[in-house]
Amino acid sequence: MKEVILIKNGEIALKGLNRSTFEEILIKNLKKRLNGSGRFKISRAQSTIYCEPFDESCDLDEAAEKISKVFGIAAFTRACVAEKDWNDIKSKAVPYLKDVLEDAKTFKVEAKRSDKNFSMKSPEICMEMGGELLEAYPHLSVDVHNPDVTVIIEIRDFGAYIHAKQENGAGGIPVGSGGRAALLTSGGIDSPVAGWMMAKRGLEITAIHFAAPPYTSERAKLKVITLCEKMSEYCGRIKLIVVPFTEIQENIREKCPEEYFTIIMRRYMMKIAEKIAQNEKCKALITGESLGQVASQTLGALACTDVACEMPVLRPLIGMDKEEIIRISRKIDTFETSILPYEDCCTVFTPRHPKTKPRLNDVLHAEEAFDASEMIETCVNNVEVINIG
Repeated sequence: MKEVILIKNGEIALKGLNRSTFEEILIKNLKKRLNGSGRFKISRAQSTIYCEPFDESCDLDEAAEKISKVFGIAAFTRACVAEKDWNDIKSKAVPYLKDVLEDAKTFKVEAKRSDKNFSMKSPEICMEMGGELLEAYPHLSVDVHNPDVTVIIEIRDFGAYIHAKQENGAGGIPVGSGGRAALLTSGGIDSPVAGWMMAKRGLEITAIHFAAPPYTSERAKLKVITLCEKMSEYCGRIKLIVVPFTEIQENIREKCPEEYFTIIMRRYMMKIAEKIAQNEKCKALITGESLGQVASQTLGALACTDVACEMPVLRPLIGMDKEEIIRISRKIDTFETSILPYEDCCTVFTPRHPKTKPRLNDVLHAEEAFDASEMIETCVNNVEVINIG
């Protein structure tokens, strides 16, 4: 019995003349993501994307799991393919629907007849299929208002499709349709969620991680790699760029007032990230900052950080509380990795009494204690690149 996956576009359907461009990017992303699950033919027609296995070696269970994490998809369903012949449709529908109907108490049938040349009209299809299923599964009863299972029969140009269980997609728009941005990735809970949210809006993600050996361990870097691997299930391929940050942090600790440690460190991170982002053809920076969450994320501190670079800074979590962020991190399976007790460079030199209402002139004056221009260039020129996904 031939089975396919039918995919419904989400927000793409609202696009105008450039809708086909979004659909082409989505199909390209699907092909990349399904690599390793078998050979699939992916095509589009009648507002639906068809994912058809070439042979029985294709793993449809694995393919469906991967499809559920591809941005740009509103819903998808596995469907049985039949000839546009009533006898073939009913002979395949009864056994194909066995798993979902055996455990149900009520059902209804809906018909979608886009091929108007088919001999039966939609009400007739519903009535006849309902009779067939009641005869095959006598424990069932019909409930047209609130059924346990809705059986759908679609008569399309290329054949008939039978399905009963529709899954929600990841939503959003296809990764790559909105350009590229650089995500400052700390290894905590927030930054993977921020990256996931902006990938959902079509951005291709380049991750930048600041390491400060020997103050941060190899395990801290491995933690970030694992987070990027989990993000890549949604975001596609991610280039992780690891920046050596020890020298700058040591200079900040030795030469700057302690209360400004975190703000100055964040400013230098932004300066370095901007240079790397420009090299990677990124158009914006992304951070996991949430207003008021910590001392470096007060309105005054964020204002001092922003002027360190000219590139737009996207902060998708800015108005979210921690519980909301944790809820998403659990959904995308990054939470348990994020809470592993391996410190990143943001927490190594945390001041005892950080400045929560800094003034930019005071921060700039504190920065004058040392010239970091050469150290910035050294950081940018000595990064480690890890390709993930």
